[in-house]
Amino acid sequence: MKYLKLSLQVCLLFTSVLFAQTKNISLEEIWDGSFSAEHMDVLHSMANGKQYSVFNFDRNTYATTIDIYNYETLEKVKTLVDSRSIPDLRYFSDYKFSEDETKVLLATNEESVYRRSVLGHYFVYTISDGSLIKVSEEKIQEPTFSPDGTKIAYGYENNLFVKDLVSGETQQITFDGEKNKIINGITDWVYEEEFAFVRAFDWNADSDKIAYIKFDETDVPEFSMDIYGKALYQTQQVFKYPKPGEANSKVSLHIYDFTADKTLEVNLDKNYEDFYIPCIKWTNDSDILSAQYLNRGQNNLDLWMIHTDDNTSHIVLEERDNAYVAISDDLTFLEDNSFIWTSEQDGYNHIYHYTESGKLINQVTTGSWEVTNYYGYDKKTNRIFYQSVENGSINRDVYSVKLNGRGKTRLTKTEGTNDAAFSADFSFFINTFSSATTPPRYTLNNAKSGDVIKNIVINEELEAKLSNYIISTKEFSTIQINGNNLNMWMIKPADFDENKAYPLFMYQYSGPGSQEVVNKWHSANDYWFEYLAQKGYIVACVDGRGTGFKGSEFKKITQNELGKYEVEDQIGAAKLLGDLPYVDASRIGIFGWSFGGFMSSNCLFKGNDIFKMAIAVAPVTSWRFYDSVYTERYMGVPQTNASGYDNNSPLNHVEKLKGDFLLIHGSGDDNVHVQNTMRLVEALVQADKQFDWAIYPDKDHGIYGGNTRLHLYKKMTNFIDAKLGDKIETANK
Repeated sequence: MKYLKLSLQVCLLFTSVLFAQTKNISLEEIWDGSFSAEHMDVLHSMANGKQYSVFNFDRNTYATTIDIYNYETLEKVKTLVDSRSIPDLRYFSDYKFSEDETKVLLATNEESVYRRSVLGHYFVYTISDGSLIKVSEEKIQEPTFSPDGTKIAYGYENNLFVKDLVSGETQQITFDGEKNKIINGITDWVYEEEFAFVRAFDWNADSDKIAYIKFDETDVPEFSMDIYGKALYQTQQVFKYPKPGEANSKVSLHIYDFTADKTLEVNLDKNYEDFYIPCIKWTNDSDILSAQYLNRGQNNLDLWMIHTDDNTSHIVLEERDNAYVAISDDLTFLEDNSFIWTSEQDGYNHIYHYTESGKLINQVTTGSWEVTNYYGYDKKTNRIFYQSVENGSINRDVYSVKLNGRGKTRLTKTEGTNDAAFSADFSFFINTFSSATTPPRYTLNNAKSGDVIKNIVINEELEAKLSNYIISTKEFSTIQINGNNLNMWMIKPADFDENKAYPLFMYQYSGPGSQEVVNKWHSANDYWFEYLAQKGYIVACVDGRGTGFKGSEFKKITQNELGKYEVEDQIGAAKLLGDLPYVDASRIGIFGWSFGGFMSSNCLFKGNDIFKMAIAVAPVTSWRFYDSVYTERYMGVPQTNASGYDNNSPLNHVEKLKGDFLLIHGSGDDNVHVQNTMRLVEALVQADKQFDWAIYPDKDHGIYGGNTRLHLYKKMTNFIDAKLGDKIETANK
C-alpha cells in the first residue's frame, strides 16, 4: 500500500499578506546579487575574550581594514589595520594573527590553485610600530606563524621555507620538491579535495620543530585538460589525479628540528603498505606529535603518539568500521594530556573523552542524533560546546555539556539552523541563525544561558525587499519510501489550486552524508526554485538513503553500490508524488549537479516510465573516472567490486532513455572531469539516443564567471519550459 506522510514538521509561511507581494523574481536578479544577504566576514575572537575583529571592505575607497569591536557593546573600539595607512599595501584580502596578537599576517594578490588552495603575496604587520615585512617576493602557500611569533613557515614550489622575522633571513628546510613528483608540507590534489586541508605541516608548542607530510606522487597517473583561453593555440593543465585502483601518492611523515638542524623521518612499529595520513597535530607536549594513519580501504584508523625526543611511538586509539571511518579534525588535547575525540562508533556521531594513553573515560554525548560541529572546551567551566541535530535532523542547535556528560544545556532557542562563533574565553558567542523564512541573523549571545544580548545583523533590508515579491511557502514534511521516512521539502505556486494538476520538478544531490532538506535560508538555487514555482511548477526535494544526519546505518547502506538505493528512493518518491491529485504524473522532471547529476541521469534512464526529463550538470558517469579517496571510501576498488562500479553507471543504461535529457559540463573541471560527459555522449550517440548538451569552455566544477551562471540557468529554464511546461495552463487532473 502506497503511503505519503504529509504531516508537516514545519509549515512555514513567508507572509500572509499576499496582496503586498506583486513582483516576480527574475533570473537576472538571482545572479546579479539583488537578493544577497548581509554577512559578517572573517571574524576572529581576540585572546582577551572581550573583543573580536572583523575584516571590512569600503567599496567607495577600495580600502580594507581590520576593525576591533567590543562584545558587550558591539561598538567599534578601534581600527587595528587600515590599508590606506600602509603605502606598500594597496589592499589585503585576508588576515591571521600571531598567537600573542602582536602581529598580523596580511594576504594580497591571492589566486586560486584548486578548490581550497591559493597562492599569494603575504606581509607581516607589527601592530605596535606599524612596520611591514614582506614574507617572500614570490607567491607562496599557507604561511603560518610559529607559536612564539618569531618565524613564519610556508610552502613554495613544493618545498618548505621558514622566514625568521627577527633576523629577516629565510631558511629552506626541504630540497627535493618537484612539480608532479614530490610535495613537502602542502597536500596533493586528492588530499586537498577529499580530506579538506592544504597545510600539511604543523609547529610544535616550543616553535623549535615542524612536522610535515611528504607526498611522493611520482607514480600517480597524470590527467590533462585543454585550456582554450583566447590565444591562437590552447594550452594544457597537467596534474596528478589518482583514480580508483590506481597509484596514490606515497606519503611519509617527517619532523624538522631547528636546534639540531636535521630532519627525522618517522618510522612506526607497524607495516602500512598503502595508507593515508589525514591529520597531524602536536600535543601540548612539544616533544609528542599525534598522527592519524588510515588504511587505503578507509575502514581502519589508528591514532599514534610519536615521541620525538627518543623516536618511539605507540597507538593510543583504534577505530574500525565495516564501511568506513569518518575523519574529523576535532581532536583536542586538554591540560592533563587527555583528549577529546568525535566518532560514529555507536552508530551516531558523538563526542568522547579519553585518557592520554587512549583509555575511554566517558562518552560525553549520547542519543539517536548526530553532533554536527564541535566548537571547543572551556577549562574554566569544564564544559564542551557543540552543535547537533537533536532538535530534528533538518535543524541545528548549539549546546553545552560538562565533560562528564552531565548538565546539557540547549543554548539556541529558535528553530532553524544555528551556528556559533565563541569568544576566546567562552563567555559569549555570536550566533548565526537562519531558517527557510528568516534570512541570516547575527546575534550576540551569553555562552552560559544562550540568551540573546544584542542583535548585530538582522538583514531587515532584504526582508523588506522580499516582502514585495511573490514568494511561495517551503513546506517541510516526510515521505515514506522503501520503508523509510525521508525528509522532503516542497514549493508550490503561490496561487496553488488543489483542483489543478501541475508539472513536478525534483531536485536532489543524494551523495553520502549530504543534506539538501534543511531548515535554513535560501541559496541561489532556492530563488531559482521560487522562480520556477512562479511559472507554475511544483518543486520538491527528497533526501533519500545514503544522505546524512540520521545515523550511520541510514548513511552507509549505500556502501559498495553508489546509485542503487539512492535512485530507487528518487524513483519511489516521484511515483508517490505523481499520485497526488495536484501533480501531473506525465510531467515529472529531475535535476542534479555533480553527484546529483549522476543521480538525475540514472533516474531518467532507469525510471523512464516515471521521469519525462532530466538535467545533469557536471555529472559523474562512471565512478571509475573519479578520484581514489572519495570513490574507494564508498566503493572499494574496481578490481574487487567491478559490478558495484558498472551496474549503476549511467553509461550502461543509455539504451533505456525515453525522455528528454540535457547534459552540461565545464571543460576545465579539474574535479569531475569532462571525460565523464564525453563518454556519456559517445554512449548515447552509439545507442542512437537524441539529447541536448552544452560545454562551457574553461569553466571548472562550479561553472561560473562573468555571465556564465545566468546563461546556464536560462538554458536550463528554457529546457524545463520546453519539456515540462508545454501544458503549463494546467487543467483538472
